[in-house]
Amino acid sequence: MRNVGEVIARRNEESAGALIGYLPVGFPTLDASVDAAVALVENGVDVLELGLPYSDPVMDGTVIQAATQEALANGFRLAHGFEAVRRVTERVDAPVLLMTYWNPVVQYGVDRFADDLAAAGGAGLITPDLIPDEAADWIAASERTGLDRVFLAAPTSTDARLRQTIDASRGFVYAVSTMGITGARTDVDRAARTLVGRLRGAGATASCVGVGISTAAQVAEVLEYAEGAIVGSALVKALADGGVDAAGALAAELARGTARQ
Repeated sequence: MRNVGEVIARRNEESAGALIGYLPVGFPTLDASVDAAVALVENGVDVLELGLPYSDPVMDGTVIQAATQEALANGFRLAHGFEAVRRVTERVDAPVLLMTYWNPVVQYGVDRFADDLAAAGGAGLITPDLIPDEAADWIAASERTGLDRVFLAAPTSTDARLRQTIDASRGFVYAVSTMGITGARTDVDRAARTLVGRLRGAGATASCVGVGISTAAQVAEVLEYAEGAIVGSALVKALADGGVDAAGALAAELARGTARQ
């Protein structure tokens, strides 16, 4: 398994910070999603976040919702997530996190899920709807298997909640920069800078900002104060509009934002 925290720390030594790229598994096909994920890494993405399509994606914006619904319509199954992780990690040397809502993990079996993800070479999970208070089973399973666990922090989180999130997370803390759903925005919410400052003050060593980042300039802006920038909807749209080559080209452009100024 690739260690997410080590990669983020290394990228902060070598450059302005880490670039994390999101794509859904199975869109537009399973093979194409694997090829696209590989293309992201080959064009400068440091950590991959592969989303498991879900029937009720409450946090996802319209671009990601449309892609995941297409994947489900094309026959996506949970086992395809592990297959995608295995195939990607066989081709590129980058940590691969799965992003999933919690219900599919419970239905699959928490320990079974952790074992299968570790066996596939995965680095861990991002769980947007799971709070540390309710994560005892996952914390135990991830401790046993060595998987990272990424919890979300929001601008509205209390100081006590931030400390709890930091203590429960391993790899990085996912700082949600806006209070809305995911999707590219003209300006990354200024609340992100304040949130990352609060996280750092509470002891976080790696905070990565997601939701609303779509340009190299925004990546550079985020990396002025955070350890990583997460891009999702813009990459999914590029893949939808122009295929694997377009997703790779956008990744290369976004990666320009990681250069030290």
